Amino acid sequence: MPAPAPVDTEQLVCLIKQWGMELGFQQIGISDTGLHQAEDHLQNWLDRDFHGDMQYMAAHGLKRSRPALLQEGTRSIISARMDYLPEPSARSHSLLADPAAAFVSRYALGRDYHKILRNRLQKLADQIATAIGPFGYRAFVDSAPVLEKAIAEKAGLGWIGKHSNLINRRAGSWFFLGEIYTDLELPADQTASNHCGDCRACLDICPTQAIVAPYQVDARRCVSYLTIELHGPIPEDLRPLIGNRIYGCDDCQLVCPWNRFAKLSAEVDFRPRQRLDSATLLELFAWGEAEFLQKTEGSAIRRIGHQRWLRNIATALGNGRPAPEVLAALNRRLHDASDLVAEHVRWALSRLTGA
Repeated sequence: MPAPAPVDTEQLVCLIKQWGMELGFQQIGISDTGLHQAEDHLQNWLDRDFHGDMQYMAAHGLKRSRPALLQEGTRSIISARMDYLPEPSARSHSLLADPAAAFVSRYALGRDYHKILRNRLQKLADQIATAIGPFGYRAFVDSAPVLEKAIAEKAGLGWIGKHSNLINRRAGSWFFLGEIYTDLELPADQTASNHCGDCRACLDICPTQAIVAPYQVDARRCVSYLTIELHGPIPEDLRPLIGNRIYGCDDCQLVCPWNRFAKLSAEVDFRPRQRLDSATLLELFAWGEAEFLQKTEGSAIRRIGHQRWLRNIATALGNGRPAPEVLAALNRRLHDASDLVAEHVRWALSRLTGA
């Protein structure tokens, strides 16, 4: 590939940030590739087996923390933030308080963010190439071994909070991240400083106490891991703690004081689809596999498949009230349930009836 044309890098960064805003990103930052501190933190997390069954977290050697090993020639990283909050937080609190309601993590209510951000990043890269000529790059949206939060922190987009999510002083934490690894030597932004202080709201609110210490999350206890990443049965001792959360968990974000600055997203694609923001557990439990696939088309939810979807809802129903319609729905599922679903259905029935 030909070398990029000579360019005033300070001016180019200003243009990249301007183009990013025009493409719908709320913030663009630049980082270098030095992630040694993040590499140590990751290794410690892996050594403690906090990644559970997520073997992909350890499967790529040092590529995750050394960008040039993943994309040869990487000198700078463009980090992008796109806000996604689809509704006021009060709505989430009311759903979590209703045992008959199904709670889906707010990031998954609309279209799959991977494709949306990836498309915008490609357009940004195309604009850079138009301005300076061909250059080496590769765009990522949670799709490769990338330490996106550590990179975003170095790029000045926010700091990694005690719950391990990125927090921005002016926007809270309800946003997605994407990156462009590039062979351009760009001036880096100032690393964001930490503003969590003595606050421990996220540690105290976590329903399963997965945040075992500040900045230390044991994924094996995290509701997001249990309902999305875990392929097998949910540990019995954790099932009652999941409540009505059937896909992910937002509790640590809902309680974070910095999210009082979060703004609702203007992105149409992030608006709730298929009534996932208001459906009951019974409505979603009634979806057959074909209906599940049809209604989760273009959604991040589809990745867990119909069986884990039913597993999660059966668990949530078991944490609710023993209404006749709930018991009937659980018993109907036993007739055609897989072993995985049947185990959670039986657990729910036992919990609701005391049998």
